[in-house]
Amino acid sequence: MPNNYRLSLAHINDTHSNFEPSSVQFSLSVEQQHYHVNTKTGGYARLGHQIESARQQAAQHNHEFLFLHGGDSFQGTLYFREFQGAANAHLLNMLKPDAMVLGNHEIDAGNSPVLAFLNRIEFPVLAGNMDLSQELTDKEGRLSGHPMLYDYDNQTQCAKVLVKPFYDTHIAIVGITLDQMPLIARPDPDTHFINAIDTTANTIASLQQQGIQHIIVLSHLGLDQDRELAEKVSGISVIVGGHSHTLQGRFDELGLSHTPYAERVNNTPIIHASKYAEVLGLANITFDRSGACIAINGNNYFMIDDELEVLFNPKQDNQLTNLNTLPTEQQINSVKTKLISHPAIRGDQACESIHNTIMEQYRPALNALEEQVLAYIPHDFIHTRLPSKHFPHGSEIAPWVCRSMFKATKHSGEKLDFALHNAGGVRQSLNKGSLSMADVLGRILPFELPLVKYQIQGKYLYEVLESAINAATNNGVTGTGAGSFPYTYGIRYFYDGTLAMHQRITSVELYQDGLWSAIDPEKLYIGVSSAYTALGKEGYDALLKAHWQQDLDTKTLPEAFVDFVTQHGNLIENPLQPNVYYISHR
Repeated sequence: MPNNYRLSLAHINDTHSNFEPSSVQFSLSVEQQHYHVNTKTGGYARLGHQIESARQQAAQHNHEFLFLHGGDSFQGTLYFREFQGAANAHLLNMLKPDAMVLGNHEIDAGNSPVLAFLNRIEFPVLAGNMDLSQELTDKEGRLSGHPMLYDYDNQTQCAKVLVKPFYDTHIAIVGITLDQMPLIARPDPDTHFINAIDTTANTIASLQQQGIQHIIVLSHLGLDQDRELAEKVSGISVIVGGHSHTLQGRFDELGLSHTPYAERVNNTPIIHASKYAEVLGLANITFDRSGACIAINGNNYFMIDDELEVLFNPKQDNQLTNLNTLPTEQQINSVKTKLISHPAIRGDQACESIHNTIMEQYRPALNALEEQVLAYIPHDFIHTRLPSKHFPHGSEIAPWVCRSMFKATKHSGEKLDFALHNAGGVRQSLNKGSLSMADVLGRILPFELPLVKYQIQGKYLYEVLESAINAATNNGVTGTGAGSFPYTYGIRYFYDGTLAMHQRITSVELYQDGLWSAIDPEKLYIGVSSAYTALGKEGYDALLKAHWQQDLDTKTLPEAFVDFVTQHGNLIENPLQPNVYYISHR
């Protein structure tokens, strides 16, 4: 009977259909000179190689091994748009995870895509606080009772748990996802999410009564809520998390924002693995007989190309006067040597079967979209979710997306006053050069959401704008994230976060006939938003007070932008005159 139990654990999260390597930039200093290094990292083929290597190494040392996915496999790239989760299931099966937790993006389009995914996968999806007890019995495509789904047990008020043999005992994996799911995703109305902390506490108490002490919580809550969970619930051996895209590890020398790997709260270590399949988290963990983690050693590991682009970093080098100066070969080699020797850097070794599957079965469809050039963009348009010192009006591309929504709706002959969109609905900046169909559908606007027109009183516009900004900045409320920040076309607003709640929007103005004029709080106005925003997600709940809403079945959000840049790409020469005025917040 061993006193200590060793576990080798591999983990990923928020991969978002990034099957191929993603771009990454490191910042290094060598001999008092500063450099940028551009390369690519990760992707499923490289993950496959590293995971299998870790699995074999664990077997050689007679250690138990687990590979876990922290949720949000769906969305993110053209691979998802084209194959709607089929490629995700196929390639994850090839990676052989022991379990995955349900992420919010898995349920963006309701329960049906989840069912299709469950029917294809060879590993369980854990959603221990997803309550299906009220699911309609005559519903086509019910999730309740699916053998690959571990949901909430309404009778015991506990999560259904994956239990695996673990030396002379057992180890339990409890999957917990966001109980705010209806606010940020689109679950079916008969699907409910129970409080994450209460469900976890009940489940751990039940497991301990059964004599199971080694308990992993596989979480899609985000780092802040993982910390709260660890603080309030004792008995968790380790939390393997996702949702917040948190890079943990030792990356000071690489110029990357990060937090410590396996930070402990209430003696429970919490581990995350960034996003987009850029890194692989690997941990060697030692538990005692009571399930407590007595040692954990690990990090996140980048898997980078052999080919590296090395450039001077002028922002950190005041002595560099010629920005076009290139490093010498000796300098490049010194930088490469330092980067490759970093303990968190691994090479580009890849699983050949996964690589061939991606290239032969899925990549050709994307190549066709990349060959469809829509327009030429004369300079970069930066997308940042929130206004800042460098971008006082926030995103340079989100207002153009709003304008495209407005134009698409007006083109259909509809009366319209404004367009309103959330920052999180735009995913990347718009880069100078040729803009392809693949750029729009796969990177900038990957969520294929319908447009919704609605009629709403002016006073509710005040309410929705303040609520969305408060949620984005966490200004006196429990925020839903910076993605809720509102961008507009046809109206502009003034926000002062130093004022009391419900008074922070000091003015909303409508643009008509070349003039701005204040809206009437009692008057009705017609707007257009994405279906996600129109459902009141992430601080936009006041839109549900609209007099009516109407789906525009003829256009989705990305289709509206594609039409706009195809017909009016010449207009995108300078940043749109800003119509967002963000004064201050506490």
